[in-house]
Amino acid sequence: MKKRNKKEMIGLLYISPWIIGFLIFGLYPLALSLYYSFTDYSVLSEPTFVGLDNYIYMFTKDRDFLHSLTVTIKYVLMAVPLKLIAALFFAMLLNRKIKFINFFTTIYYLPSILGASVSISILWRFLFSMDGVVNSLIVKLGGSAIPFIESPKYALSSISLLVVWSFGSSMVVFLAGLKQIPKEMYEACTVDGGGKIRQFFAITLPLLSPSLFFNLIMQTINAFQQFTGAFVITNGGPVKSTYLYALMLYDEAFGNFKMGYASALSWVLFALILIATLLLFKSSSKWLHYQDGGGVI
Repeated sequence: MKKRNKKEMIGLLYISPWIIGFLIFGLYPLALSLYYSFTDYSVLSEPTFVGLDNYIYMFTKDRDFLHSLTVTIKYVLMAVPLKLIAALFFAMLLNRKIKFINFFTTIYYLPSILGASVSISILWRFLFSMDGVVNSLIVKLGGSAIPFIESPKYALSSISLLVVWSFGSSMVVFLAGLKQIPKEMYEACTVDGGGKIRQFFAITLPLLSPSLFFNLIMQTINAFQQFTGAFVITNGGPVKSTYLYALMLYDEAFGNFKMGYASALSWVLFALILIATLLLFKSSSKWLHYQDGGGVI
């Protein structure tokens, strides 16, 4: 019994740095932000408890809240499918037996490391501005310049492409899933007269659904929190057509110094992400398949 207690104490000692770090930098800020969401807090003064006033104002009077939420949902519905399609396309290309496969995998993965960083966002703005590289090529080919980031019609689509470009992490997950699919299944389908399209929908997609489900969850969560691209490239414009939820949260916290209201916004964002995740889990029972016949709990 003493040996068991000693081992437990040694285990707790080893894990204590993580526990302390989680309590100080994770749980404590989380609890504090929840408290601030019920206060009027401007950093320069002591927080004043106001109950549900922040949430009532958010849902009844703040027009920017509903607008930014709508823009964010459009962005998620646009960016996530495009990113997953690109990731799956390149994963299937890399799943073939070709020379220098490791080199190509690294090249395709590099944008994912850089992501939507400030430097890449500045480069994106340089490429797609009215006098940028893309429009210069269009004009040289005889076309008219397109206001990719200057027009409300195209701005949201343009910043969505920035995220699609960094498909590397999703691609690697898809590639790992593709390598787990038995080749015998494709051979059997070919013998039965099945072509490439039938193989894709009858074998590849069903057996790749666990990887697709994981990527869908992770990319949806990331898309709801997207900030850098919209902030650097358009700063929410033009006419707030790219005013994402995270951008509004930033403006309220560090522009208007309404830390209490910003905390309430962050908790609503958490609730939205939670709801979206639960809906994806709920829907997965209809399309998620495992080779062993299992499903999502």
